[in-house]
Order: sequence, then structure tokens, then C-alpha cells
Amino acid sequence: MAFRTFFAATIVPVTLAVFCLASANTLGTQGAEGTTSPSVQPRIVLRIQPHWIQPHEFWYSVPANGGAEGEKIKEFVWVDAIAKKRLTAPTWEELEKAVGHPLGEASGPAKIEPSETIEDRRIDIQIRNDLDQAVDLFWMDFEGRPRPYGSIQPGGIQSQSTFPGHSWLATDSKRQPLWTSKSMNAGEVLAIRAMELQPSNLLGRRGRGRRASPAGSNPSVPWKVEHADFNLRFIAESGEVALDTSSLGAEAGSEACSYGPDVQWSPNGRYAFTLQTQQGDHRQVTLVESAPRDQLQPRVKTIRYDKPGDRLDQPIPRLFDLEQKRSVPLDTANFPNPWSIEEIRWSEDSGRITFLYNQRGHQTIRWIAVDPSTGKSSVLIDETSATYIDYAAKAYREFFDDSKEVLWGSERDGWYHLYRYSAEDGRLLNQCTHGPWVVRSVEKVDRTKRQIWFLAGGIDPNQDPYYRHLCRVDFDGDHMVQLTRGDGDHQTQFSPANEWLIDTYSRVDLPPVHELRNAETGELVMELERSSTDGLWEGTSRPERFVAKGRDGITDIHGILVRPKNVPPGTKLPVIEDIYAGPQDSFVPKSYSGLQELHRLAELGFVVVKIDGMGTSNRSKAFHDVSYRNLSDGGFPDRKLWIRAAAETFPEMDIERVGIFGGSAGGQNALAAVLFHGDFYDAAVADCGCHDNRMDKVWWNELYMGWPIGEHYESNSNVVNAHRLQGDLMLVVGELDTNVDPASTMQVVDALIRADKDFELLVVPGGGHGIGSSAYGKRRRDGFFKKHLLGIDANHNAEAASSSAGSR
Repeated sequence: MAFRTFFAATIVPVTLAVFCLASANTLGTQGAEGTTSPSVQPRIVLRIQPHWIQPHEFWYSVPANGGAEGEKIKEFVWVDAIAKKRLTAPTWEELEKAVGHPLGEASGPAKIEPSETIEDRRIDIQIRNDLDQAVDLFWMDFEGRPRPYGSIQPGGIQSQSTFPGHSWLATDSKRQPLWTSKSMNAGEVLAIRAMELQPSNLLGRRGRGRRASPAGSNPSVPWKVEHADFNLRFIAESGEVALDTSSLGAEAGSEACSYGPDVQWSPNGRYAFTLQTQQGDHRQVTLVESAPRDQLQPRVKTIRYDKPGDRLDQPIPRLFDLEQKRSVPLDTANFPNPWSIEEIRWSEDSGRITFLYNQRGHQTIRWIAVDPSTGKSSVLIDETSATYIDYAAKAYREFFDDSKEVLWGSERDGWYHLYRYSAEDGRLLNQCTHGPWVVRSVEKVDRTKRQIWFLAGGIDPNQDPYYRHLCRVDFDGDHMVQLTRGDGDHQTQFSPANEWLIDTYSRVDLPPVHELRNAETGELVMELERSSTDGLWEGTSRPERFVAKGRDGITDIHGILVRPKNVPPGTKLPVIEDIYAGPQDSFVPKSYSGLQELHRLAELGFVVVKIDGMGTSNRSKAFHDVSYRNLSDGGFPDRKLWIRAAAETFPEMDIERVGIFGGSAGGQNALAAVLFHGDFYDAAVADCGCHDNRMDKVWWNELYMGWPIGEHYESNSNVVNAHRLQGDLMLVVGELDTNVDPASTMQVVDALIRADKDFELLVVPGGGHGIGSSAYGKRRRDGFFKKHLLGIDANHNAEAASSSAGSR
């Protein structure tokens, strides 16, 4: 899936690239492909980087007022939080003089970060696997969660459309990190090579309690483990073989059911716990690179690609008692069909081993305890849902060995909140957070003060529910404090001693504001910086936030729209929706961004909108559950109401001419618009769509569409429903897409041909996932919408464009 993207820079003087392209009805102020720059340069402070001198004292640098384009003029700011004092100076020397004491050698001007320029643009890169083993590739999203992007064989190269500053991670088949890097420049090749990685949270937010030691790392363990012929041999210090799993009958290893490399030892060294893996189908997808750059003949690539309904690798827990030289039979009634078994943890007294069990279908997640002396299992925490448990995005867990507690995230009361359990017997001690709002992320936990800091969405009923605010609550649910207040989406930084808080908030129509707050009470100490908007929207229009009621007539649906800068009175402009309705997140931008691509498209003569309809995340459980077994819904009943309501406020919107485009899950959505809602949407561009959820990657689709496979997969399929096409359609696919099987698009093509439907098809040789967002792909997309929404062919000129304005 083409997941939500995010790019942030540190404190920089930003000169926005403002596009004013001439549109079909001459809305722009320059000739075709011309640009104009604002006469006044805005001063945008994206982020403050504090240099703390004392617990209450720090300095930072910001762009200076009046800095011309390209210059890196800064001023220096010193702050005393206790005295509520702020001083500025144009040079470091003058700042020290104004403050009256040295500010520290290490924090002199030589340590100031260089200026950068924020960019809101896609870049095309390649990722090459230089290792001698296959790797799984992940994009690390803006909250540090891994998003799968297929696998790359040894020597393989994957083309990728991405954004500057995005992080990529490669792991082995056991999801052990091997490599990480960032994409920065168009055309670069990121080489996957062995490198030293910190064992930080590379694979997402998981419980961070003590884990049992792997084999060989605990000096108190008197056994050595050998892996041979898919089996384990436990060997005593004397050389005696205490246990050989090859003699265990049904538990013996084989090529189809082998033991993994990790053994989790009990602290007393008596028990060994490990996972045996029953091999699944290991589906392979074959791709043909028709025009490789280094040879004449096509190249065939085969990748591992499990799909919904496949027989998957299944972990089988095994427990061994080395003193009694036996396998301990496990009671598996509480974990009969595992999707995964993880977070394996021994108690300090070796009297219990626990693990997290995620059942295939993702409607049950359990924290299981096993008595190693008997193999008897019990359920400590049982999380169930009639729809789905979003284990990929809403599965916060933290274990505390010292206090024998567990913090656990759940949507059981209809909103995503935190709960505290006893780790000894699984008793619910209390709900830590509650209310008609959601915990978006846990920022930190203080075990001594027994407090949790977290970002909450929707906690201020007078603000957009997607805006995140920093809050704090005690473990027992008392003393809840909202620490940030400004009307916008918030990011925060703590002082080293956690006494002070630098709060940065912004909106699409408000560049960043920076405040200093008391980290204990949230009290505003002072405003540090407020970005200047002078000239910011001089060359383009200011983005508009808009809210309308959804299909139930009650729920607020939020979105944004971008219009051309100059719209002559009485002009009617077609509407284009940029869609991505994947249930894993919400996608309308909430913090400040240049929105360059939306502005560029608007200046061609369109009103461009982006909306979060029902079925997307970060609202209530009921809002989210609309997507369950129902991905073809795409929130369209809400989107159409939103667009109609917006047209009443912005009369230049012509809702008789509506286009839509998207990639990946958005490609699925874009095509669904003209299949299921062709009475409203007139033209669609669908890039790299997962058009039948049985054809796409297993984890994403089984999570939201459910397991086992049923008739609902077929009823949601764009392939099955291709005969319903109304309006104009352009399909785009890269032949080397390793994220979504390119055959998914080609099966739509086949179904459309059999239904005798007209459409356009762009297949890009060597193209990867998201190739429709490349420069060529966007040019073709723009031409498609000009032709079908503005009635202008690729050879139009300004006069023809002007004469066709307002026609359908």
C-alpha cells in the first residue's frame, strides 16, 4: 500500500515553491509551465532545536526577518524559562553580551545546524540487495511503524517511489533487522549491505520489558545448542547429549517443519522454549522486467508473496525440560491457530513462561501463560473483537517486571484507550484513559512517578478530532492533564530534566507556532516563535479546511480543498479528489505542509479535495469498523456528501464534473469510484491498485477483510465488478511492483475487455510501486483529466483552454 507520508525538517528559512501553472481556463498568472514567486518572503520556523545550558535555560537559532531567497541569515535566541525571559541577537557574540554570561563552548555557532529547504515532492529511487540472502523490505512510517514493501532477492533491485527523508528497513525472514537507510535524492540507489544496527524499536512499538536470553547468551545456562538436520541437540558441559529432538516423533524437525534459531532459556537454566515452524505454501510471484538497462533480453524475477487464504508458516511452541531430558507436552487449546507468537518472557523464578498469541483472522489476541512443569496453559488477557483488532497500528503493550503490571491498548469501549493489568493473574486493575477520544501514541512512561505521556486525538471537542495533543495521566487513571492547547496538530520536545516542554503546532492553513510550556501543568510560559505568513499565499491559494456531516447525518467528516489562486467570477471548475482510504490510518494532512502537488494540480484548472471518510482510522471503533469486510465502500457515501456540501460554500465547484485518482489502496478506491459510484465520479486514474483483495499481500488484506476467505472478497472485487464501469478510466501499473502484484491490474484489464469497456492503460517497464506518481505518470494523469474533465486534448493552447472553460 502507498502509505501516508511525512517529511519534516529542522529550523529552516523556507521559501515555498509556489506553482501558478496556466490552467485550461487561464486561471494562472504566467504562461504554461511558468511560475511566479511572492514579492514578500515568508519566514517559516518549522521546528526549534533547543540547546539546553541549564535545566531551565536554552538557546536556539531561527531564520531572520527579511532574509532574501537563498540566504541563510539567522538570529539567535536565549530563553530563561523560570524568569520568563527571552533575548534575541543577530550574532552569537551579541547574544552572549546581552545575556551577560557565557553560553558554553559546545553550543557555539559552529554547532548550528545548516539551513535546509522543505520539499513536498516524490522522488524515484532504487533499492538494491547486495546481501547473499533474500530480505524483506519495510518503509518506516511517521510513527516508526514498519510497513511491508515486499521482498528483494540477492542481487535484486526494486524501483520505489518515495519522498525525501523517508526511512527504509531490511530484515531477514525472521524480521531481524539487517539494514536501514534514508532516501534523500531522486535517482539514488540505496544498497542493502550488512551494517551494525542498534537494537532500538526498529520494528514498531512493542512491549519493552525484559525478554528471556537467547541460547548461549546466559552464562548460567549449562547447555549448548546445536542445530542439525532441522533438529536441536542440547549438549551438557560434559559433552553428554541431554536431548535430541530428532527422537521426539511428531516433534522431530524436518525440512517442512524446522526449529528456529532462537531458544528462550528459563532463568534457572532448566527449561528451553523455542518455536518450530510448519512451512506453508510459500507462494511465489513471477515478474518480468521487459527492458532491463544492462542487457537486451528480458529478465525474470521471482519473489515470495503470500496472499489471503494461503497456507502460511505456522509457529508451533515447544518446551523442553533439560533436567528430566524430556519434551513437555503443551496444552494448545488456548492458542490453536496462531498468526504469530511473540513477546516470549520467562518469570524471574522460572515458574512461568508467557507469550502473546495473535490468532489468524485478527479477532483474538491473548496473553498466554504456561506452567513449564506441566505444560498447562491459561489466558491472562483475552482481547476479542467481532470485526478486527488492528494489531498493526493499535497494539500498544508495555510490561513492568518490577511492579508486575502490564499497560495494554484496546478499543473495547469503542475508543482506543489504555488499560492496566496485573501481570501475575491478568486481573484488570483499571482503565487509564477514557472518553470519546483516542490515544494516538504513547510518548513515554515514567515508572517511578507512575505516569504516562501520550498524544490524544479528539480530546478538545472544539478542534479537529485528528489534531494530536500531549496529555499525561497516572497509572491508576487519576490526574489527567492536557498539556497542549493551540488549535492545530502538536509535536513536543521535553527539556533534559522533563521540566519544560517546547510545543509546536500547525495546520494546513497555519504554519508552525512554537510555545514554551510547563511540563507538569501545561501552563504557557511564553510564545517562542510564530511563523510569518506574509507573502505565503501570494502566489497560490490558501488551503481550506472543510467539515460536513457523513452518511449518518451526525458524524463530522473532515477534509481540505485547494483552489486556483485566481478564479474569475462565475467560473465553474471541475473537482478532482486525491483519495487514499486504507483503514490503517487517516490521510488528510493536518500539520503545515507546502501541499505543492495539490496546488500544482489546482492551477491547471481544478478544485482539488482530500477527505477522510468512514472506514479510515484515528476516530471511534464504529467509524473504523465501516471498512471491515467492506473495503469497496471506501467512505464514498461520506465523500459524496462532503463534496456536495463544499460546493454550496464554494460555488466555483462544478460537481457535474468530478475526477478521482489514487495509488495502491487509493488505486483500488479510485477504480471503485467509477464502478460503484459512476453516477457521481466521471473520470478516474488508478495507479498500482490492489483491485481484488485475494490478489494482494496477506497481512494487510486479512487484517481488514478477515479470514477465512468468503464471498465478501468477491463482492468487494474491482475485477468482479469491472462490467459496472461508468465514465472514463486510466489504469497505471509498474511491471516490477513488489508491493501489489501487477497481475491485479492486468486482471482488471482482462475483465474490462471481456465487458467491452473502453479505458486507457499505462504499463511502465521496470516501474515499481507508485510509478503513477513519477514525473511521467503525473504528466499522463494531468493530460487525462484535462481531456475528460476540461475537454482539452494534449495539444491544447491557452485560447482553446479558455474557450472550453465551463463546458463538459
